[in-house]
Amino acid sequence: MKRAAISLSLLLLLSGCGGVQSALDAHGHNAILLKGLIVFVVATCFAVWIVVMLVLVWSLVRRRDRQAMDDGSLDRRMTIAVSGAVAATALIISGLTIASFYTTRGLDPARDADLTIRVRAQQWWWQFIYEDADPARSFQTANEIHIPVGKDVRVLLESSDVIHSFWVPSLAGKQDLIPGRENILTFRAERPGVYRGQCAEFCGLQHSHMALFVIAEDEERYRQWASAQRKEGLEPREPETAAGKAAFMARQCSACHTIRGTEASGITGPDLTHMGSRRTIAAGLLENTRGSLAAWIADPQTLKPGNNMPIVPLSADELRQISAYMGSLK
Repeated sequence: MKRAAISLSLLLLLSGCGGVQSALDAHGHNAILLKGLIVFVVATCFAVWIVVMLVLVWSLVRRRDRQAMDDGSLDRRMTIAVSGAVAATALIISGLTIASFYTTRGLDPARDADLTIRVRAQQWWWQFIYEDADPARSFQTANEIHIPVGKDVRVLLESSDVIHSFWVPSLAGKQDLIPGRENILTFRAERPGVYRGQCAEFCGLQHSHMALFVIAEDEERYRQWASAQRKEGLEPREPETAAGKAAFMARQCSACHTIRGTEASGITGPDLTHMGSRRTIAAGLLENTRGSLAAWIADPQTLKPGNNMPIVPLSADELRQISAYMGSLK
């Protein structure tokens, strides 16, 4: 089962279902600035390398001529060469420092934002709380952010356990999430798309299985999505999903998870109110299908060892019913 989970994750990434994840494939204001800095630094270093290689070749070719020089002439040339190298080094370092300074200024997190999301990192998943001046309009999701294209999004970063790092390379740079401290990052997507992110700070055994997805869409589609997310969980319409809801409430599941509109109000695990509409489960580990849901519910410790979801003994019927109920929550 471990091998199957790993193979499915790789397939998601290779097929493009995992979204874009590259600092050189920039589609956000901050990412474009950072890409420009990366290209400038690499180009500068490449030019320096070319110059050093040319000087090395020249010095080898001119070796015999240097041997024929008197000591005074050789010393003068060496002094000029060393002085020129020092001056060039100072200019290059100054140029890189200035470029870095102005790029960093362009990443100002204090600018006004159209949307504020509180990001709370946990081992090993992401909790996203969409804040609003009206508490009744606030809602939360897990492992997946939807944002409107062309709008500044401010994320308030905090951690519940250890140090994590929020990184969506196609949209913005890294920012750490530190227990007891709130960091701020502001970014904007310039075009629609699905952008994959990752925890970029080693945070434990399942660090590599702590992905997130940013879905950037036009403003109207975003509003429709946000409106749907504010609603309570759908009531089961089929006997199987109704039985799944009953089994979910009767087990430990309801003590750890929240499904708005039901008795389930746990805060230990992700909010499952609309989990059927998410692309993946287990923080990007598996595609969100009924089979994946059943495998995860049956044995989460085999798929993601060390995570905080316990193995709950279920009969085959209960497993089938609960996975059907989870998939219906859209």
